[in-house]
Amino acid sequence: MSDIEIARQAKMIPIIDLARVKLGIPPQELDPYGHFKAKLSLDYIHSLENRPDGKLILVTAISPTPAGEGKTTTTVGLGDGLNRIGKKAVMCLREPSLGPCFGVKGGAAGGGHAQVVPMEDINLHFTGDFHAIGVAHNLLSALIDNHISHGNALGIDPRRIQWKRVVDMNDRALRKIVVGLGGTPNGYLREDGFDIVVASEVMAILCLATDLDDLKQRLGRIIVAYKTDGKTPVYACDLKAHGAMAALLKDAIKPNLVQTLENNIAIIHGGPFANIAHGCNTVMATRTALKLADYVVTEAGFGADLGAEKFIDIKCRMAGLEPAVVVLVATVRALKFHGGVSREALNQEDLSALEKGFANLEKHVLNIREHYRLPCVVGINHFHFDTDAEVEWLRQQCENLGVKAVIARHWAEGGEGAEELARVVAEQVDAQPGRHAFVYEKDAPLWNKIEAIATKVYGAATISADAKVRQQLEQWGELHPDYPVCMAKTQMSFSTDAGARGAPSGHNLHIREVRLANGAGFVVAIAGDIMTMPGLPKVPAAEAIDVDEHGQIIGLF
Repeated sequence: MSDIEIARQAKMIPIIDLARVKLGIPPQELDPYGHFKAKLSLDYIHSLENRPDGKLILVTAISPTPAGEGKTTTTVGLGDGLNRIGKKAVMCLREPSLGPCFGVKGGAAGGGHAQVVPMEDINLHFTGDFHAIGVAHNLLSALIDNHISHGNALGIDPRRIQWKRVVDMNDRALRKIVVGLGGTPNGYLREDGFDIVVASEVMAILCLATDLDDLKQRLGRIIVAYKTDGKTPVYACDLKAHGAMAALLKDAIKPNLVQTLENNIAIIHGGPFANIAHGCNTVMATRTALKLADYVVTEAGFGADLGAEKFIDIKCRMAGLEPAVVVLVATVRALKFHGGVSREALNQEDLSALEKGFANLEKHVLNIREHYRLPCVVGINHFHFDTDAEVEWLRQQCENLGVKAVIARHWAEGGEGAEELARVVAEQVDAQPGRHAFVYEKDAPLWNKIEAIATKVYGAATISADAKVRQQLEQWGELHPDYPVCMAKTQMSFSTDAGARGAPSGHNLHIREVRLANGAGFVVAIAGDIMTMPGLPKVPAAEAIDVDEHGQIIGLF
């Protein structure tokens, strides 16, 4: 059966009842969105502050490939597995973006028998959080142009507006646009553009805010433009925009509760991409889960070089979180792809290609243990095409690296197929939980922070940038010496070349643009050809999505 067919057969429990039975949450503390989705009240979250924290488990992966790795699937499977072996576990996931759902990647609710449900709702409009983020972002965009049209009392230089517009769809035609056409009644003629919602600073702010007041303060700190002197920033609070933006986000800031196919609680909240943003679910969701459960399984976007690095250097640094162990997800198919096998030949046994591609996993393990200083367990997400010889070779090579590798069959068997992985992870957490390290010092110059990520984590030999970029980093570094760096780079490789498989090293990482996310509290460094507004593929997934005569969605994956 397809993922959506499996999800449709799920025997869901009303979320109000499930939350009460599993986590002791009183019904009055939940705002239900139908029977199977609910938002958790902020007052209840605040009431949990004095409870002890559970243990945090981070799920990440090797560098993504078209073969698929199954990070979200493993996060769900591991959470179900932990509950099956008697542990009180909650999963914390990101919300899917509509762009990938209708593009090439598909949804992000897990797969097979390790899913969160209701799958169609989660992958499409869910509880409206992304809509609220997009509207709040575009309200600020409208207020900027409106202010200029009505006299520009703040002296905004229209050539130095930093704030684009956003839409939650892959639409390359909107990357560069012109607004204000049609004369004076339609505003000021200028160049503009769109990013996808998951790249919005409002998304980052929502995901890093600790409460509603913090959200409002961060929104007010957004730098939208510079004045005609070329130096003085204009903030969202100067436009008196942050209050209305916060009003639009008053419900979006509340974490969302859903369930897995096995009726375990999952909190799904926030959804920045890790290749163009910081790739983690909200701080509020993670902190809340740690108060409600003994074990919290969360994921960081894409590979351990992007999502896990940002999880540690941005999210953990800002929120004071302490992961106990990292689960690195890998598949035989993906490693063979990194070893040079074509996508069409991945189902054929090829130990030689597996050996070549193993370098990718090895580099990620090295990063986790030496640069993040955390214990690592490799979760081998099993495909039925994998041969016994391939699986055994991979398991043994991991053992030779000094890391435990566990075969997980949660896609086919649900939580039962992840019980061994759950036992190994729980044993590691209970026996010797790790204490993470950061890749760079908090007060290091911004250029040095970028260099540390590039040389330590990506294996680059050098980094480069135009003089204008270097100068901008120096200026921001003087103003914000403690800001971390959010790297925007292809997720497909350690380098900026998406086609460079395995573990390329000795390359140069060129920074072509930098952006100051002042409300979020970090600097974005854009490397290579990465786009903050993706495009659709030649054959978009949208072509297969439809609604049947009974009103049921088909073709969503």
